[in-house]
Formats: sequence, structure tokens, C-alpha cells
Amino acid sequence: MGQLQAGIIPVTAFQQNCTILFDSDDKHGVLIDPGGDNDQVLHAIRSNGITIDAIWITHGHIDHAAGAMDMKEALGVDIIGPHEADKFLLDSMEEKAVQYGIQGSGVRNCTPDRWLADGDTVSFGSHVFEVLHCPGHAPGHVVYYNRAAKFAHVGDVLFNGSVGRTDLPGGDHDTLISSIKNKLFPLGDDIGFICGHGPGGRFGEERRTNPFLT
Repeated sequence: MGQLQAGIIPVTAFQQNCTILFDSDDKHGVLIDPGGDNDQVLHAIRSNGITIDAIWITHGHIDHAAGAMDMKEALGVDIIGPHEADKFLLDSMEEKAVQYGIQGSGVRNCTPDRWLADGDTVSFGSHVFEVLHCPGHAPGHVVYYNRAAKFAHVGDVLFNGSVGRTDLPGGDHDTLISSIKNKLFPLGDDIGFICGHGPGGRFGEERRTNPFLT
């Protein structure tokens, strides 16, 4: 087994961190949150010789899943996640595209091949990730946690110096803070994370200095 590696491609006007997680030896991996700009993402995958085994979704917002169905067809893989509580979001992305004035940009409603629940595991090769249901930003938001690598992909739950917004449908601030403090921080201060927008960090630094959490 090689090391777990990550490549980040900021996509669309939302500058969402579409993420490729892959094994450094066999170059197999997964694509997390394909929100759009699929040609750019496919170029990165192919130019680096990576084989994508599945698409993982953290939550159902348009900037994280709008490109998932096209990528599923382009790559011939399944879409896994998020929690089924986000079905209403995935079912309404085309409607949201009209509201945002971005219809015609490849946005498609998304139907996952597998919903996830708290305590599930997902994997590629020998890299195993625990699924943590972390609602608050979106009711069906999940986090992917690799215990061996001390790494988590937290989507829009937690950011470097901030937390996910809670003013969107299904959002709740108290629930979000509870998810962070009761699900993420107990994993340990040394856990590194990639988030849905901007730079990542470590849980310990956020626990000590994040103004929304101190």
C-alpha cells in the first residue's frame, strides 16, 4: 500500500475544492465533490495517470454535486454518499441553477448509487475511511475520516478559521457546532483536514483559535 495523497482542483465560481484522493503506488483513488468544470477535473485525472474507482459526495449543495452525474458517466463509476437526509437538495440542483442564473452550465440533479449513514465505512484499495454523519451545514452532510493517515475530508462542516454557513435550507447553527465539537474534535488535535473551500488545517489549531469554536 502506498501513501494516501490528495490533489485539489478549485472549481466553478464558488471555488469549491473538488478533491482527488489516491494511492501513491497504484494511482487508484476517488473523486470527492465534483461540483462542475468537469473538463478541467478530467484533465487533471488523466494527466496524472489516476484511476477513479468511485465518486464520493459530502453533501447535496450545488457547488459540491452539480457535476456528479456527468462525471459518473465519464468515469463509469458509482456515486457514494451523502446521507439520505440530503436527497431533497440533490433532487433540486437544476432548480437552484435557475435561481443562481447558471442554468445550462452542466448542472444536473444527482441520484447516488449508495446512501451513507454514521458508522459506515468506504474504501479504495486498502485505504479505509469511516463515515461520520455531521449535520448542521446540510442535514445529510458526511465527513470521511481515515484513521491510519490521521486525515479527514470535512466538506463544508469546518474551515480554516471558520465554520460552514447555516442559513441554507436544512441548516442549523447549534447542530453544526455540536457536530464539530462532538464528532470531529474528539478524533484528536493532530488530525489534518481538507475542507470544501480554501486551505485546510488541523483540528487542534481550529479547536484553539477558531473564533466560532473557542
